[in-house]
Amino acid sequence: MWSDMVGNLAGLAALALGWRRSILTWPVQLLSGLILVAAYSAAELGGGVGKQLLVIVVALWGWRQWRVGRQDSGDGQITVRFASWRERGALAAGAVVGTLLVGGLFTAVPELSWNPWPDAYIFVGTLVAMVAQARGLVEFWFAWLLVDVVGVPLAFSSGLPFSGLVYVVYLFLVLWGMRDWWLRSRAEQASTPAAPSLEGAPA
Repeated sequence: MWSDMVGNLAGLAALALGWRRSILTWPVQLLSGLILVAAYSAAELGGGVGKQLLVIVVALWGWRQWRVGRQDSGDGQITVRFASWRERGALAAGAVVGTLLVGGLFTAVPELSWNPWPDAYIFVGTLVAMVAQARGLVEFWFAWLLVDVVGVPLAFSSGLPFSGLVYVVYLFLVLWGMRDWWLRSRAEQASTPAAPSLEGAPA
């Protein structure tokens, strides 16, 4: 399917641009979502269509977040960092609750997805990854890695082999991007001056 191929190539380009911290990652992700709506509609994967519609909404929000974040940084690019434990808990809880809710919906309405739980897992995992990316969190790469584990076999079994191959390429990009953001976050943390100690200060 041409729409499947072009949409996934755009998604691949968006991930590579995210690795480079380029704000173009968001308009390219938006374009990918629009094209993949057509691909999943043709494959009768209602869950995939719904996911791409939400991807479009999150891409618009992420675009705005990075525009603001880029203005606040010194080098004109988004600043990346590790999430706090509270943020990690919120992302994990959102992933679990979201997967249960979406999986339950897909199970109750079979026409939305012929494989409800893996579809729900990818649906919610993708959104969690994009939200983490929009906030410049290194954990966004871990979320994509977890999505890939299920995304590859599901794409092949759904008759979308190009999507499956792209997910394999995603895996390598995710590993490289994870390493780059990890090292960059550590470097930025080390270069941030520590707050002055108040120990021994006059009362």
